[in-house]
Amino acid sequence: MTKATITMIAVLAFAGLLFGSVGEGDFRNSSGNTIGSLKSDGSVRNSSGNTIGYIKSNGDVRNSSGNTIGSIRSDGTVTNSSGNTIGKVKSDGTVTNSSGNTIGKVTSSGDVRNSSGNTIGSATGSITQREAAAFFFFFFTEYV
Repeated sequence: MTKATITMIAVLAFAGLLFGSVGEGDFRNSSGNTIGSLKSDGSVRNSSGNTIGYIKSNGDVRNSSGNTIGSIRSDGTVTNSSGNTIGKVKSDGTVTNSSGNTIGKVTSSGDVRNSSGNTIGSATGSITQREAAAFFFFFFTEYV
């Protein structure tokens, strides 16, 4: 997985800074097609319904084998599996890469925008900004 992929997914995983429970809903691409979902148990499913990973209530993001592939800390810092900072989601939903450059934003309504302001995806249901950022940082590869 490239740094760009990890960074974009962290943007969505951050969708809400509250730890504790995991939301539930669908992830959609810019055309409105469902590309994945998050279940209340934290499992991330692809459009075919297969489990591709997990977003834990503590911010850990795991692959389908249960191995940690990254994390989004309560302060919005996004790290890879080695613990290296690869980005940050600010309290207003702005997402930056490890150099501090803005690469996108997750709005309070669940829209995911790239650095040009174009909507590239969205989250529906009770998915938080943090969870949305996690999905797009770690599981969404369409724009890499």
